[in-house]
Amino acid sequence: MIPSYVQGRPTGKETGKYLALDLGGTNLRVCEVNLLGDSKVTIHQQKFVVSNELKTGEMRHLCDYIADCVDSFLTENGSDKLDNDLQLGFTFSFPVNQTAINRGTLMQWTKGFSCHGAVGKDVVIMLQDSFRRKNLNVNIAAIVNDTVGTLMANGYRDPKSHMGVILGTGTNAAYYETMDKIVKWDQGPTATKEMAVNMEWGAFDNERRVIRLTPYDNKLDRESINPRLQTYEKLISGMYLGEITRNVLVSLIDRTLLFNGLSSPDLNKQWAFETAYMSTIESDATKDLSDTQHVLESILGLPMTTLVDRQIVKKVCEFVGVRAARVSAAGLGAVLSHSNLVEEGCTIAIDGSVFEFYPNFADNMMAGLKELFGDQIENKVKFSLARDGSGLGAAVIAMMAHKAN
Repeated sequence: MIPSYVQGRPTGKETGKYLALDLGGTNLRVCEVNLLGDSKVTIHQQKFVVSNELKTGEMRHLCDYIADCVDSFLTENGSDKLDNDLQLGFTFSFPVNQTAINRGTLMQWTKGFSCHGAVGKDVVIMLQDSFRRKNLNVNIAAIVNDTVGTLMANGYRDPKSHMGVILGTGTNAAYYETMDKIVKWDQGPTATKEMAVNMEWGAFDNERRVIRLTPYDNKLDRESINPRLQTYEKLISGMYLGEITRNVLVSLIDRTLLFNGLSSPDLNKQWAFETAYMSTIESDATKDLSDTQHVLESILGLPMTTLVDRQIVKKVCEFVGVRAARVSAAGLGAVLSHSNLVEEGCTIAIDGSVFEFYPNFADNMMAGLKELFGDQIENKVKFSLARDGSGLGAAVIAMMAHKAN
């Protein structure tokens, strides 16, 4: 549990023009977000490519490039003529030690970045220096975690939003906690009674005291780049579901229970069975499961499969997918119970490809909540697809930080 330094909630009534900056992969995204009140917004955005040279060069060069991109965006959108500083929310998708709403020290690089002169430094200060050198009237009001951003983005549109959840390649969650329960907060009294907390729930039960794991989970974990870490995430996220399924299928082959005991070089490769294949197979409504046959024979190179083979594969995909949804529901249920929202109800903002595209995932999560709290929970709790936590959410957080100061 990590304090986000984001205090209070948006109401949807706020107005103003704010910037959002999203750095975390191949592209850099710059957004101009116009909060119109009445929970309405307009967003203009532009993407810029971040080259490998910039990813592995000097941090100052990367910051200068980001400043140039922001300058170009503002000029093109006519926002460079404003006299007052534009407030910016910076979604920086790397591990940081955050010490204030607008202060964050880089702990380590991930995702192919390795810029020199950045680890152990405050990335906000370094980027703000580049803005000053370029004479940009831009103030970095907040450094933003994308999960907290998801909560805030939906919160502007729906004041009943209490949780923000990422269910995609990875998974995480954030929720509102009362200040008296945030034991890691050591900076004295605050202006509000609650703060958004970044749960980092992917690391739940790394000690393996709660979750019952299967041999297929243990195999995946041993062969991963981070064994004994992110235990909860490895049961839920899109990065891992396909590999769990592959482990089950290979085990069935070894016991001659599938494909007459014959595998293929492709299926034998780690990570070869993508989670996207599971979606295709679970959605296969053809009489002879021809879509499943295409995945197994044309993509994975298996010998001729029987209908029974394909039915078994579909059932395995369903088991793994349903478990992921139910384990996710357990996490949601824990927060609902802790926050005393089972009776009152709330909106849970969710972003990510697994939630959005995986067949029946949302329905299976709700089924899990019903088992925990009864059928009435469906009338109390609403799942809301909340895209763009790194854009709208970051801008909303910049607005809140600016008003707080």
